[in-house]
Amino acid sequence: MTSPRWSTAVFDLDGTLADTINLIVESYQYAFRTVIGREEDPDVIRSWIGRPLIGAFRDHSPEHADELYATYLQWNSDNTERLIRGYDGVVAVLADLRAAGVGVGVATSKRRESAQQAMDILGITEHVEVLVAMEDTERHKPDPTPLLLALDRMGRSANGAVYVGDAVVDVLAGKAAGMDTVAVTWGAGLPELLESVRPSAVVSNADELRSTLIG
Repeated sequence: MTSPRWSTAVFDLDGTLADTINLIVESYQYAFRTVIGREEDPDVIRSWIGRPLIGAFRDHSPEHADELYATYLQWNSDNTERLIRGYDGVVAVLADLRAAGVGVGVATSKRRESAQQAMDILGITEHVEVLVAMEDTERHKPDPTPLLLALDRMGRSANGAVYVGDAVVDVLAGKAAGMDTVAVTWGAGLPELLESVRPSAVVSNADELRSTLIG
């Protein structure tokens, strides 16, 4: 194993470490069907992934936002174990990073309870030093605050750190934090949009991620 390129790696969760895309879309659709009697375009829903839920609901249907939010959370929690999936080889990359002495954190717009549930199911928790979730900051991606908080809690600086995510807001947040950025193409983000915000690297599978981060 060669020397890691970065001493600290912070990851997004949904669409990056955890294949929750179908779970998220189905949770939104259930909430929309239940509360307002119709579904939304799945591509529109995918474009919201990476943002805090309540913000998406307030923008979409402000008069129903709280009811949509509560309905989503209950259905999502009840169906996470059934619908969540892992990405081949990604958890092994986390283990390899830790073995190489790299600090590993997660900064997500997901609620802490939901994020912890997903990480526990997929075996991610044991490889992560710090989890920064939605409740931990008032500002959210693309604002860099969650990423900077993760670094602070790890006792690390943005120098020598990388943020890994699947969405344009992830790349923008990483850049705003002064970190390098790696975009993964297996989540919700479209490759051409990810390329357009010029991350440090774009990878399409776990082997590419490992070679980019560790060598």
